[in-house]
Amino acid sequence: MEGVPAGRWDDESWGARPSGGRREGGTGVEIWAWVDAQSDEEANARWLTLTNTLSGLFCASLNFIDSTKTIRPAVSFEPEGIHPKGAMDNLQLLHGVLPHEVVCTENLTPFLKLLPCKGKAGISSLLDGHKLFDASWQAMAIDIRPVCTSETDCILEIEQTIDMVVDIARSKRPRDNPIPRPIPESELECDTSKSYNGDDTCFPLTKTSESAWSLTEVFGRPIHGSCSITGDDGTSAESVCLNVSPERTVEVRSEGVWSETKYDVDPKRCFKLPSNGTAFDFSLPEQTLPVHAPTDRPRLYAARSITGYGQERGGVQAVLRNPSATESIEVVYMESLPWYMKPYLHTLRSSMVSLSGPSAAGPIKETFYRPALDRHRGCHLELILTIPPSSTLTLTYDFEKAILRYTEYPPDANRGFDVAAAVVRLLPSKNFPQDIYLRTTTLLLPLPTPDFSMPYNVIILTSTVMALGFGSIFNLLVRRLVAVDEIGPAGLALVVLQLQGRIRAAIQRLTSKFGTKGEKKTQ
Repeated sequence: MEGVPAGRWDDESWGARPSGGRREGGTGVEIWAWVDAQSDEEANARWLTLTNTLSGLFCASLNFIDSTKTIRPAVSFEPEGIHPKGAMDNLQLLHGVLPHEVVCTENLTPFLKLLPCKGKAGISSLLDGHKLFDASWQAMAIDIRPVCTSETDCILEIEQTIDMVVDIARSKRPRDNPIPRPIPESELECDTSKSYNGDDTCFPLTKTSESAWSLTEVFGRPIHGSCSITGDDGTSAESVCLNVSPERTVEVRSEGVWSETKYDVDPKRCFKLPSNGTAFDFSLPEQTLPVHAPTDRPRLYAARSITGYGQERGGVQAVLRNPSATESIEVVYMESLPWYMKPYLHTLRSSMVSLSGPSAAGPIKETFYRPALDRHRGCHLELILTIPPSSTLTLTYDFEKAILRYTEYPPDANRGFDVAAAVVRLLPSKNFPQDIYLRTTTLLLPLPTPDFSMPYNVIILTSTVMALGFGSIFNLLVRRLVAVDEIGPAGLALVVLQLQGRIRAAIQRLTSKFGTKGEKKTQ
Protein backbone atom coordinates (compact mmCIF):
# COMPACT_ATOMS: atom_id res chain seq x y z
CA MET A 1 0.00 0.00 0.00
CA GLU A 2 1.04 3.57 -0.65
CA GLY A 3 -0.49 6.45 1.35
CA VAL A 4 0.00 10.15 0.65
CA PRO A 5 -1.82 12.29 3.24
CA ALA A 6 -1.48 15.97 4.08
CA GLY A 7 -2.83 17.95 7.01
CA ARG A 8 -3.86 16.94 10.53
CA TRP A 9 -6.98 14.96 11.34
CA ASP A 10 -9.04 16.71 14.04
CA ASP A 11 -10.52 13.87 16.10
CA GLU A 12 -12.45 16.17 18.40
CA SER A 13 -14.35 17.91 15.57
CA TRP A 14 -14.48 15.31 12.79
CA GLY A 15 -14.85 12.09 14.76
CA ALA A 16 -13.47 8.74 13.65
CA ARG A 17 -11.25 8.45 10.60
CA PRO A 18 -12.72 7.24 7.30
CA SER A 19 -12.38 3.50 6.64
CA GLY A 20 -10.96 3.07 10.13
CA GLY A 21 -7.68 4.66 9.07
CA ARG A 22 -6.79 1.62 6.96
CA ARG A 23 -6.60 3.65 3.73
CA GLU A 24 -4.20 6.36 4.81
CA GLY A 25 -0.65 6.87 5.96
CA GLY A 26 1.33 9.34 8.00
CA THR A 27 2.16 12.86 6.88
CA GLY A 28 4.30 12.74 3.75
CA VAL A 29 4.54 9.41 1.91
CA GLU A 30 4.20 6.03 3.60
CA ILE A 31 4.57 2.71 1.82
CA TRP A 32 4.59 -0.88 2.99
CA ALA A 33 4.64 -4.14 1.05
CA TRP A 34 4.98 -7.88 1.52
CA VAL A 35 7.87 -9.07 -0.62
CA ASP A 36 8.25 -12.69 -1.68
CA ALA A 37 11.91 -13.49 -1.10
CA GLN A 38 14.06 -16.35 0.19
CA SER A 39 16.54 -14.10 2.04
CA ASP A 40 16.84 -10.61 3.45
CA GLU A 41 19.23 -9.59 0.67
CA GLU A 42 16.74 -10.62 -2.00
CA ALA A 43 13.92 -8.82 -0.16
CA ASN A 44 15.97 -5.63 0.07
CA ALA A 45 16.82 -5.77 -3.64
CA ARG A 46 13.17 -6.21 -4.62
CA TRP A 47 12.14 -3.49 -2.20
CA LEU A 48 14.64 -1.11 -3.82
CA THR A 49 13.26 -1.96 -7.26
CA LEU A 50 9.70 -1.36 -6.05
CA THR A 51 10.43 2.06 -4.52
CA ASN A 52 12.32 3.24 -7.60
CA THR A 53 9.52 2.07 -9.90
CA LEU A 54 6.81 3.77 -7.84
CA SER A 55 8.93 6.91 -7.66
CA GLY A 56 8.88 7.27 -11.42
CA LEU A 57 5.24 6.23 -11.74
CA PHE A 58 3.83 8.71 -9.20
CA CYS A 59 6.38 11.54 -9.54
CA ALA A 60 7.35 11.19 -5.88
CA SER A 61 10.70 10.92 -4.12
CA LEU A 62 10.19 7.29 -3.12
CA ASN A 63 13.66 6.48 -4.45
CA PHE A 64 15.04 8.19 -1.31
CA ILE A 65 13.60 5.41 0.87
CA ASP A 66 16.84 3.57 1.54
CA SER A 67 17.93 1.23 4.33
CA THR A 68 18.03 4.09 6.86
CA LYS A 69 14.30 4.75 6.32
CA THR A 70 13.14 1.12 6.06
CA ILE A 71 12.00 -1.12 8.92
CA ARG A 72 10.42 -4.57 9.20
CA PRO A 73 7.29 -4.34 11.39
CA ALA A 74 6.48 -7.40 13.46
CA VAL A 75 2.79 -7.08 14.43
CA SER A 76 1.61 -3.69 13.14
CA PHE A 77 0.28 -4.84 9.74
CA GLU A 78 -1.43 -7.89 8.30
CA PRO A 79 -1.49 -8.91 4.63
CA GLU A 80 -4.71 -8.31 2.73
CA GLY A 81 -6.30 -10.21 -0.11
CA ILE A 82 -6.78 -13.92 -0.78
CA HIS A 83 -3.47 -15.76 -1.06
CA PRO A 84 -2.91 -19.29 -2.35
CA LYS A 85 -1.98 -21.97 0.11
CA GLY A 86 1.65 -21.80 1.18
CA ALA A 87 2.30 -18.48 -0.57
CA MET A 88 2.71 -16.53 2.68
CA ASP A 89 5.59 -18.60 4.00
CA ASN A 90 8.24 -16.50 2.26
CA LEU A 91 6.58 -13.09 2.55
CA GLN A 92 8.61 -10.38 4.28
CA LEU A 93 7.05 -7.08 5.32
CA LEU A 94 9.00 -3.87 4.65
CA HIS A 95 7.86 -0.39 5.61
CA GLY A 96 9.25 3.02 4.65
CA VAL A 97 8.28 6.65 5.27
CA LEU A 98 9.26 10.04 3.83
CA PRO A 99 7.73 12.47 6.36
CA HIS A 100 9.07 15.58 4.60
CA GLU A 101 7.57 14.75 1.18
CA VAL A 102 5.18 17.44 -0.10
CA VAL A 103 2.09 16.30 -2.02
CA CYS A 104 1.20 18.31 -5.13
CA THR A 105 -0.72 18.09 -8.41
CA GLU A 106 2.16 16.18 -9.98
CA ASN A 107 1.14 13.26 -7.74
CA LEU A 108 -2.57 13.60 -8.56
CA THR A 109 -2.12 13.35 -12.34
CA PRO A 110 -0.64 9.80 -12.38
CA PHE A 111 -3.22 8.82 -9.76
CA LEU A 112 -6.05 9.84 -12.11
CA LYS A 113 -4.44 8.09 -15.07
CA LEU A 114 -4.88 4.76 -13.29
CA LEU A 115 -8.66 5.22 -13.14
CA PRO A 116 -10.81 3.57 -15.84
CA CYS A 117 -12.26 6.92 -16.99
CA LYS A 118 -9.09 8.97 -16.28
CA GLY A 119 -11.04 11.49 -14.19
CA LYS A 120 -13.30 12.40 -17.12
CA ALA A 121 -16.54 10.88 -15.79
CA GLY A 122 -18.09 9.84 -12.52
CA ILE A 123 -17.19 11.23 -9.14
CA SER A 124 -13.52 11.41 -10.19
CA SER A 125 -14.45 14.33 -12.47
CA LEU A 126 -14.68 16.45 -9.31
CA LEU A 127 -10.99 15.95 -8.54
CA ASP A 128 -9.37 19.28 -9.25
CA GLY A 129 -5.90 19.93 -7.88
CA HIS A 130 -6.76 23.41 -6.63
CA LYS A 131 -9.73 22.13 -4.61
CA LEU A 132 -8.16 18.89 -3.43
CA PHE A 133 -4.97 20.38 -2.04
CA ASP A 134 -6.82 23.35 -0.54
CA ALA A 135 -8.72 20.97 1.75
CA SER A 136 -8.20 21.04 5.50
CA TRP A 137 -7.10 17.41 5.33
CA GLN A 138 -6.71 15.02 2.43
CA ALA A 139 -5.28 11.57 1.83
CA MET A 140 -4.61 9.58 -1.33
CA ALA A 141 -4.01 5.84 -1.07
CA ILE A 142 -3.46 2.95 -3.45
CA ASP A 143 -3.89 -0.64 -2.28
CA ILE A 144 -2.83 -3.61 -4.40
CA ARG A 145 -3.68 -7.09 -3.18
CA PRO A 146 -3.90 -10.54 -4.79
CA VAL A 147 -7.20 -12.37 -5.12
CA CYS A 148 -6.67 -16.06 -5.80
CA THR A 149 -9.35 -18.66 -6.46
CA SER A 150 -6.79 -21.44 -6.80
CA GLU A 151 -3.05 -21.90 -6.64
CA THR A 152 -2.67 -20.91 -10.28
CA ASP A 153 -5.64 -18.60 -10.89
CA CYS A 154 -4.81 -15.22 -9.32
CA ILE A 155 -5.53 -11.61 -10.19
CA LEU A 156 -4.32 -8.33 -8.73
CA GLU A 157 -6.97 -6.04 -7.31
CA ILE A 158 -6.18 -2.32 -7.09
CA GLU A 159 -8.17 0.04 -4.89
CA GLN A 160 -7.71 3.81 -5.11
CA THR A 161 -9.02 6.00 -2.32
CA ILE A 162 -9.17 9.75 -1.81
CA ASP A 163 -10.47 11.19 1.46
CA MET A 164 -10.72 14.92 2.07
CA VAL A 165 -12.20 17.33 4.59
CA VAL A 166 -13.55 20.44 2.87
CA ASP A 167 -14.22 23.78 4.52
CA ILE A 168 -17.39 24.87 2.73
CA ALA A 169 -16.97 28.58 3.45
CA ARG A 170 -13.36 28.59 2.24
CA SER A 171 -14.17 26.55 -0.87
CA LYS A 172 -16.92 28.96 -1.89
CA ARG A 173 -14.82 32.06 -1.23
CA PRO A 174 -12.92 32.20 -4.58
CA ARG A 175 -16.24 32.03 -6.42
CA ASP A 176 -18.48 34.27 -4.31
CA ASN A 177 -15.99 36.59 -2.62
CA PRO A 178 -12.63 36.57 -4.47
CA ILE A 179 -11.64 39.84 -2.79
CA PRO A 180 -12.16 39.39 0.97
CA ARG A 181 -14.82 41.77 2.23
CA PRO A 182 -16.51 42.07 5.62
CA ILE A 183 -19.77 40.22 6.12
CA PRO A 184 -22.75 42.51 5.43
CA GLU A 185 -24.50 43.77 8.52
CA SER A 186 -27.74 42.08 7.47
CA GLU A 187 -26.05 38.65 7.58
CA LEU A 188 -24.50 39.07 11.03
CA GLU A 189 -26.01 37.16 13.95
CA CYS A 190 -25.15 39.06 17.11
CA ASP A 191 -25.55 38.19 20.76
CA THR A 192 -27.93 40.90 21.94
CA SER A 193 -27.47 39.88 25.58
CA LYS A 194 -24.02 41.46 25.66
CA SER A 195 -23.89 44.85 27.35
CA TYR A 196 -21.73 46.35 24.62
CA ASN A 197 -24.00 45.23 21.78
CA GLY A 198 -24.87 48.17 19.53
CA ASP A 199 -25.10 49.38 15.97
CA ASP A 200 -21.32 49.33 15.52
CA THR A 201 -20.45 46.53 17.97
CA CYS A 202 -21.33 42.88 17.50
CA PHE A 203 -20.41 39.69 19.33
CA PRO A 204 -21.06 36.99 16.69
CA LEU A 205 -23.04 33.92 17.63
CA THR A 206 -22.06 30.41 16.63
CA LYS A 207 -23.92 29.47 13.48
CA THR A 208 -26.47 26.76 14.28
CA SER A 209 -27.94 26.26 10.82
CA GLU A 210 -26.47 23.99 8.19
CA SER A 211 -24.54 25.84 5.49
CA ALA A 212 -25.83 25.92 1.94
CA TRP A 213 -23.63 24.28 -0.66
CA SER A 214 -23.60 22.44 -3.96
CA LEU A 215 -21.06 20.41 -5.88
CA THR A 216 -20.45 23.27 -8.31
CA GLU A 217 -19.85 25.75 -5.49
CA VAL A 218 -17.49 23.48 -3.56
CA PHE A 219 -15.59 21.74 -6.38
CA GLY A 220 -16.10 24.27 -9.17
CA ARG A 221 -17.78 21.75 -11.49
CA PRO A 222 -20.61 19.18 -11.52
CA ILE A 223 -20.28 15.43 -11.99
CA HIS A 224 -20.01 14.56 -15.68
CA GLY A 225 -22.07 11.41 -16.07
CA SER A 226 -21.08 7.99 -14.78
CA CYS A 227 -18.13 5.72 -15.42
CA SER A 228 -19.82 2.47 -16.39
CA ILE A 229 -17.48 -0.37 -15.57
CA THR A 230 -19.76 -2.87 -13.79
CA GLY A 231 -23.01 -2.81 -15.76
CA ASP A 232 -26.33 -1.11 -15.09
CA ASP A 233 -27.16 -2.67 -11.75
CA GLY A 234 -26.71 0.54 -9.76
CA THR A 235 -23.49 -0.42 -8.04
CA SER A 236 -21.14 2.05 -6.38
CA ALA A 237 -19.30 2.60 -9.65
CA GLU A 238 -22.33 4.42 -11.02
CA SER A 239 -23.71 5.93 -7.83
CA VAL A 240 -22.80 8.80 -5.56
CA CYS A 241 -23.95 8.67 -1.96
CA LEU A 242 -24.65 11.50 0.45
CA ASN A 243 -24.65 10.94 4.20
CA VAL A 244 -26.87 13.66 5.67
CA SER A 245 -29.72 13.90 8.13
CA PRO A 246 -33.04 12.51 6.83
CA GLU A 247 -34.65 15.93 7.37
CA ARG A 248 -32.10 17.68 5.16
CA THR A 249 -33.41 18.95 1.82
CA VAL A 250 -31.45 17.82 -1.24
CA GLU A 251 -32.19 19.39 -4.63
CA VAL A 252 -30.94 17.50 -7.68
CA ARG A 253 -30.02 19.30 -10.90
CA SER A 254 -29.61 17.12 -13.95
CA GLU A 255 -31.02 16.91 -17.46
CA GLY A 256 -30.38 13.18 -17.71
CA VAL A 257 -32.16 10.21 -16.17
CA TRP A 258 -31.24 9.63 -12.54
CA SER A 259 -32.73 7.84 -9.56
CA GLU A 260 -32.52 8.18 -5.77
CA THR A 261 -32.33 5.42 -3.18
CA LYS A 262 -33.09 6.05 0.51
CA TYR A 263 -32.42 3.73 3.41
CA ASP A 264 -34.64 3.45 6.47
CA VAL A 265 -31.91 2.82 9.05
CA ASP A 266 -28.90 4.44 7.39
CA PRO A 267 -29.19 8.20 6.68
CA LYS A 268 -27.24 7.65 3.48
CA ARG A 269 -28.88 8.59 0.18
CA CYS A 270 -27.52 7.25 -3.09
CA PHE A 271 -28.11 8.74 -6.53
CA LYS A 272 -27.60 6.73 -9.69
CA LEU A 273 -25.78 8.97 -12.13
CA PRO A 274 -26.97 9.46 -15.72
CA SER A 275 -25.09 7.27 -18.17
CA ASN A 276 -25.13 9.63 -21.17
CA GLY A 277 -22.46 12.01 -19.87
CA THR A 278 -24.99 14.60 -18.68
CA ALA A 279 -23.90 16.91 -15.88
CA PHE A 280 -25.22 15.95 -12.46
CA ASP A 281 -25.31 18.33 -9.50
CA PHE A 282 -27.15 18.53 -6.21
CA SER A 283 -27.46 21.43 -3.80
CA LEU A 284 -28.37 21.66 -0.14
CA PRO A 285 -29.96 24.96 0.96
CA GLU A 286 -29.27 26.58 4.30
CA GLN A 287 -31.47 24.83 6.82
CA THR A 288 -31.93 24.66 10.58
CA LEU A 289 -32.29 21.08 11.76
CA PRO A 290 -33.43 19.84 15.16
CA VAL A 291 -30.80 17.08 15.14
CA HIS A 292 -27.47 17.20 13.36
CA ALA A 293 -25.99 14.21 11.58
CA PRO A 294 -24.06 12.19 14.17
CA THR A 295 -20.35 11.50 13.86
CA ASP A 296 -18.69 8.31 15.01
CA ARG A 297 -16.60 8.83 18.11
CA PRO A 298 -13.00 7.61 17.83
CA ARG A 299 -12.12 4.55 19.85
CA LEU A 300 -8.76 6.03 20.77
CA TYR A 301 -7.13 9.46 20.90
CA ALA A 302 -3.38 9.62 20.28
CA ALA A 303 -0.89 12.49 20.50
CA ARG A 304 2.91 12.64 20.49
CA SER A 305 5.38 15.45 21.17
CA ILE A 306 9.06 16.14 21.85
CA THR A 307 10.09 17.20 25.34
CA GLY A 308 13.26 18.62 26.81
CA TYR A 309 15.67 21.22 25.53
CA GLY A 310 19.29 21.53 24.49
CA GLN A 311 21.41 20.27 21.61
CA GLU A 312 22.48 16.94 23.09
CA ARG A 313 19.43 15.11 24.45
CA GLY A 314 15.67 15.20 24.40
CA GLY A 315 12.58 13.15 25.12
CA VAL A 316 9.41 11.86 23.48
CA GLN A 317 6.00 11.75 25.11
CA ALA A 318 3.06 9.79 23.64
CA VAL A 319 -0.42 10.10 25.16
CA LEU A 320 -3.07 7.45 24.37
CA ARG A 321 -6.60 7.94 25.73
CA ASN A 322 -9.40 5.39 25.75
CA PRO A 323 -12.76 7.25 25.84
CA SER A 324 -14.86 4.12 26.28
CA ALA A 325 -16.34 3.66 29.75
CA THR A 326 -16.91 -0.09 29.42
CA GLU A 327 -14.37 -1.64 27.05
CA SER A 328 -10.62 -1.92 27.34
CA ILE A 329 -8.60 -1.86 24.13
CA GLU A 330 -5.42 -3.59 23.03
CA VAL A 331 -3.18 -1.60 20.70
CA VAL A 332 0.13 -1.92 18.91
CA TYR A 333 2.25 1.22 19.10
CA MET A 334 5.01 1.44 16.47
CA GLU A 335 7.69 4.07 15.92
CA SER A 336 10.24 4.33 13.11
CA LEU A 337 13.01 6.67 14.22
CA PRO A 338 15.96 7.96 12.16
CA TRP A 339 19.42 6.72 13.06
CA TYR A 340 20.51 10.12 14.38
CA MET A 341 17.76 9.94 17.03
CA LYS A 342 19.03 7.31 19.47
CA PRO A 343 16.52 6.35 22.19
CA TYR A 344 17.53 4.97 25.57
CA LEU A 345 15.27 1.95 26.02
CA HIS A 346 15.99 1.75 29.74
CA THR A 347 14.32 5.17 30.15
CA LEU A 348 11.00 3.92 28.70
CA ARG A 349 8.30 4.67 31.26
CA SER A 350 4.53 4.20 31.24
CA SER A 351 2.03 5.92 33.52
CA MET A 352 -1.71 5.29 33.67
CA VAL A 353 -4.44 7.64 34.81
CA SER A 354 -7.75 5.81 35.16
CA LEU A 355 -11.13 6.67 36.63
CA SER A 356 -11.48 3.10 37.87
CA GLY A 357 -8.32 3.29 39.96
CA PRO A 358 -4.80 1.92 39.49
CA SER A 359 -4.34 -1.31 37.56
CA ALA A 360 -2.43 -4.22 39.02
CA ALA A 361 -0.86 -5.25 35.70
CA GLY A 362 1.42 -3.04 33.65
CA PRO A 363 0.13 -1.67 30.36
CA ILE A 364 3.12 -2.91 28.30
CA LYS A 365 2.58 -6.56 27.36
CA GLU A 366 5.29 -7.10 24.75
CA THR A 367 8.21 -5.08 23.39
CA PHE A 368 10.00 -5.41 20.08
CA TYR A 369 13.08 -3.21 19.71
CA ARG A 370 15.70 -3.09 17.00
CA PRO A 371 18.45 -0.52 17.62
CA ALA A 372 19.79 1.74 14.93
CA LEU A 373 23.12 1.53 13.14
CA ASP A 374 24.76 4.81 12.24
CA ARG A 375 24.09 5.65 8.58
CA HIS A 376 22.86 2.10 7.86
CA ARG A 377 19.61 1.45 9.72
CA GLY A 378 17.00 3.37 11.68
CA CYS A 379 15.53 2.48 15.05
CA HIS A 380 12.41 0.28 15.20
CA LEU A 381 10.19 0.11 18.31
CA GLU A 382 6.90 -1.78 18.70
CA LEU A 383 4.86 -2.11 21.89
CA ILE A 384 1.73 -4.14 22.59
CA LEU A 385 -0.33 -2.18 25.11
CA THR A 386 -3.57 -2.65 27.01
CA ILE A 387 -5.54 0.45 27.98
CA PRO A 388 -8.42 0.04 30.48
CA PRO A 389 -11.74 1.90 30.05
CA SER A 390 -11.73 5.66 30.67
CA SER A 391 -7.96 5.66 31.01
CA THR A 392 -5.08 7.70 29.68
CA LEU A 393 -1.72 6.06 29.05
CA THR A 394 1.43 8.17 28.81
CA LEU A 395 4.65 6.75 27.35
CA THR A 396 7.94 8.62 27.74
CA TYR A 397 11.55 7.90 26.87
CA ASP A 398 14.77 9.85 26.43
CA PHE A 399 16.99 9.96 23.38
CA GLU A 400 20.37 11.31 22.31
CA LYS A 401 21.00 13.46 19.26
CA ALA A 402 23.81 12.41 16.94
CA ILE A 403 26.27 14.76 15.27
CA LEU A 404 25.97 14.73 11.50
CA ARG A 405 28.58 15.38 8.87
CA TYR A 406 28.21 18.70 7.15
CA THR A 407 27.31 16.96 3.87
CA GLU A 408 24.37 15.16 5.54
CA TYR A 409 22.41 18.30 6.36
CA PRO A 410 19.50 19.26 4.09
CA PRO A 411 19.30 22.72 2.50
CA ASP A 412 16.90 23.91 5.25
CA ALA A 413 18.89 22.48 8.15
CA ASN A 414 17.87 25.22 10.58
CA ARG A 415 14.21 24.21 10.17
CA GLY A 416 14.85 20.83 11.77
CA PHE A 417 14.48 17.19 10.77
CA ASP A 418 11.11 15.48 10.28
CA VAL A 419 10.46 12.34 12.30
CA ALA A 420 7.86 9.94 10.91
CA ALA A 421 4.47 9.67 12.59
CA ALA A 422 3.83 6.86 15.04
CA VAL A 423 1.46 4.12 13.85
CA VAL A 424 -1.17 2.92 16.32
CA ARG A 425 -3.10 -0.24 15.48
CA LEU A 426 -6.20 -1.16 17.47
CA LEU A 427 -6.46 -4.94 17.47
CA PRO A 428 -9.82 -6.53 16.62
CA SER A 429 -12.24 -7.15 19.45
CA LYS A 430 -15.68 -8.68 19.92
CA ASN A 431 -17.55 -5.50 18.98
CA PHE A 432 -15.03 -4.31 16.37
CA PRO A 433 -13.88 -7.20 14.17
CA GLN A 434 -11.69 -5.03 11.89
CA ASP A 435 -8.41 -3.31 12.61
CA ILE A 436 -8.42 0.43 13.21
CA TYR A 437 -5.34 2.55 12.54
CA LEU A 438 -4.27 5.93 13.85
CA ARG A 439 -1.32 8.11 12.95
CA THR A 440 0.08 10.76 15.21
CA THR A 441 1.47 13.98 13.82
CA THR A 442 5.08 14.08 12.66
CA LEU A 443 7.76 15.55 14.91
CA LEU A 444 10.24 18.30 14.11
CA LEU A 445 13.60 17.41 15.63
CA PRO A 446 16.19 20.19 16.04
CA LEU A 447 19.78 18.98 15.76
CA PRO A 448 23.09 20.76 16.38
CA THR A 449 23.57 22.74 13.18
CA PRO A 450 26.84 24.37 12.12
CA ASP A 451 26.99 27.91 10.80
CA PHE A 452 26.85 27.21 7.08
CA SER A 453 27.45 30.90 6.30
CA MET A 454 30.87 30.84 7.99
CA PRO A 455 32.73 29.15 5.07
CA TYR A 456 31.17 31.62 2.68
CA ASN A 457 32.25 34.57 4.84
CA VAL A 458 35.75 33.14 5.26
CA ILE A 459 36.14 32.56 1.52
CA ILE A 460 34.97 36.08 0.67
CA LEU A 461 37.20 37.70 3.30
CA THR A 462 40.22 35.59 2.36
CA SER A 463 39.76 36.27 -1.35
CA THR A 464 39.48 40.00 -0.72
CA VAL A 465 42.63 40.08 1.42
CA MET A 466 44.54 37.98 -1.10
CA ALA A 467 43.44 40.21 -4.00
CA LEU A 468 44.47 43.38 -2.19
CA GLY A 469 47.75 41.90 -1.00
CA PHE A 470 48.66 40.34 -4.33
CA GLY A 471 47.83 43.53 -6.25
CA SER A 472 49.95 45.72 -3.99
CA ILE A 473 52.90 43.33 -3.90
CA PHE A 474 52.79 42.72 -7.66
CA ASN A 475 52.64 46.47 -8.29
CA LEU A 476 55.68 47.06 -6.08
CA LEU A 477 57.62 44.25 -7.73
CA VAL A 478 56.90 45.21 -11.34
CA ARG A 479 56.68 49.02 -11.27
CA ARG A 480 59.98 50.97 -11.58
CA LEU A 481 60.04 54.58 -10.37
CA VAL A 482 62.65 56.84 -12.02
CA ALA A 483 63.24 60.63 -12.16
CA VAL A 484 62.57 62.64 -15.32
CA ASP A 485 66.20 63.63 -15.74
CA GLU A 486 67.15 59.94 -15.80
CA ILE A 487 65.25 59.41 -19.05
CA GLY A 488 67.56 59.57 -22.08
CA PRO A 489 67.02 61.79 -25.17
CA ALA A 490 65.55 58.92 -27.15
CA GLY A 491 63.11 58.06 -24.42
CA LEU A 492 62.09 61.70 -23.88
CA ALA A 493 61.49 62.19 -27.62
CA LEU A 494 59.29 59.11 -27.70
CA VAL A 495 57.18 60.44 -24.85
CA VAL A 496 56.78 63.81 -26.62
CA LEU A 497 55.70 62.13 -29.85
CA GLN A 498 53.08 60.06 -28.01
CA LEU A 499 51.65 63.19 -26.35
CA GLN A 500 51.50 65.00 -29.68
CA GLY A 501 49.65 62.09 -31.30
CA ARG A 502 47.05 62.02 -28.52
CA ILE A 503 46.51 65.78 -28.76
CA ARG A 504 46.02 65.61 -32.56
CA ALA A 505 43.54 62.75 -32.23
CA ALA A 506 41.53 64.70 -29.65
CA ILE A 507 41.46 67.81 -31.86
CA GLN A 508 40.27 65.79 -34.86
CA ARG A 509 37.44 64.25 -32.88
CA LEU A 510 36.27 67.65 -31.65
CA THR A 511 36.54 69.16 -35.14
CA SER A 512 34.57 66.38 -36.78
CA LYS A 513 31.90 66.56 -34.09
CA PHE A 514 31.33 70.33 -34.12
CA GLY A 515 31.93 70.59 -37.86
CA THR A 516 29.11 68.18 -38.64
CA LYS A 517 26.68 70.12 -36.47
CA GLY A 518 27.64 73.40 -38.16
CA GLU A 519 27.07 71.98 -41.65
CA LYS A 520 23.61 70.78 -40.66
CA LYS A 521 22.69 74.23 -39.34
CA THR A 522 23.95 75.89 -42.56
CA GLN A 523 21.88 73.61 -44.73
